[in-house]
Amino acid sequence: MAAFCSGARQRVCVLGSTGSIGKSTLDVIARNPEWFAVHSLVAGSNWQEMLEQVRQFRPRYVVMNDESATRALQAALDAERLTTEVHTGTDAMAQVASDGDVDVVMAAIVGAAGLAPTMAAVRAGKKILLANKEALVITGALFMEAVKASGSVLLPIDSEHNAIFQCLPAEHRAGLEQVGVRRILLTASGGPFRCSPVASLPSVTPEQACAHPNWSMGRKISVDSATMMNKGLEFIEACWLFNARPEQIEVVIHPQSIIHSMVDYDDGSVLAQMGNPDMRTPIAHALAWPRRIPSGVAPLSLADIGKLEFQSPDMARYRCLQLAQDVARSGGTAAAVLNAANEVAVDAFLQRKLRFDRIPEVIDATLQTLPVMNAGDLEQVMAADRQARSTAQQQVVHVQGAS
Repeated sequence: MAAFCSGARQRVCVLGSTGSIGKSTLDVIARNPEWFAVHSLVAGSNWQEMLEQVRQFRPRYVVMNDESATRALQAALDAERLTTEVHTGTDAMAQVASDGDVDVVMAAIVGAAGLAPTMAAVRAGKKILLANKEALVITGALFMEAVKASGSVLLPIDSEHNAIFQCLPAEHRAGLEQVGVRRILLTASGGPFRCSPVASLPSVTPEQACAHPNWSMGRKISVDSATMMNKGLEFIEACWLFNARPEQIEVVIHPQSIIHSMVDYDDGSVLAQMGNPDMRTPIAHALAWPRRIPSGVAPLSLADIGKLEFQSPDMARYRCLQLAQDVARSGGTAAAVLNAANEVAVDAFLQRKLRFDRIPEVIDATLQTLPVMNAGDLEQVMAADRQARSTAQQQVVHVQGAS
């Protein structure tokens, strides 16, 4: 934090700059040019969006994960005589994320694809803004050990985890009991089908599943929100982030998405972080922490909202959440298997190769097929990830064929 406190601009690498979190991050940076400068941008294949970002922010480096997109972007930059260096591939992603000139890394590449550059940034001791929950979910103790060893600062970007972070005392990593915390209350919107008859779920389309009632998100995360696997992954992530046992975390449905999460203390106090459902709030909080900066988010009007509702999740409706909570208690490679199987199942659903209600069946079948192994090093975790993807692909064919 020395650079921020001294007034020097922090240099930011954005992993996943063309996604929703990445674009929101750049919006916050643009509102605070005296504090932040873009060092590098990383994305998959959307070179047209990346070209617009290069025009506005003039980063030193850009990395695309798609070779044809890299060539197209390079040609466009050459035509406009823009001098940003363009690279391609996962090795280049890791190199820019760990570059000596980078102060802050926004880790917002969705899924397991974001693990390698995020871990490279952690090992380099960067300030990590973690939006890629899968990186922590699938590596667990390995990730947190790397953070501790490097002295990296880890700040959560998920609105729920960011809210919990804001409501917890600084010493929470010593153990929740040690700081008088009774429970973490992890809120969830319930997704677009919270009130839909369970019998209607087999006919859900990708378009319906991606129409989240409160948040603007990418397609994969939107489907995860609809199944509440997103909350399941957040449940696992919260255990690691806050050194919490599964029984110390409770999921609460809160349809308005105004209270982003709560912390229940032994004395009966419940601290809540509230705000309009806009990801620029947690992004601005983490970028500037421990200070506060403008985010562009409208002030919260409780009078306009009128009421706040809460209910317990129906596990018959949200089987993915139950699977994730069970995995949190299993340890080892189980979380890597869960995450990989979910990515395969959601992708099949988005391609209309799998019914919406079959997503948890594919995940459960994959978990039942593969034994839980010790997650002793990153290669063991990634081997479990690969095996789970192969098994899940087979289960997609089997489950859908049986429907």
